Amino acid sequence: MNIIDLYISNLRKEDITNFAIKNDITLNKDELDFIYNLIKNHYKELIQNKSTFNLSTYKNNISEENYPKIEKLINKYLNYL
Repeated sequence: MNIIDLYISNLRKEDITNFAIKNDITLNKDELDFIYNLIKNHYKELIQNKSTFNLSTYKNNISEENYPKIEKLINKYLNYL
């Protein structure tokens, strides 16, 4: 188990909420559930295929207000992987 696996295994919805708030994003319950499940279930795919990851596939699960903010964060942090 590497550091990312360990972090994801301990990730809580509260962590996502706090991170979102720090980045001026207010998630509703459905968005929080969706993002939590996406991260928990697909983080390895995202890391392995970061150049082909397309958030627009999930656009219907994220509000119009939050979508550009989340997209910007994902692009920012994918550069660190």
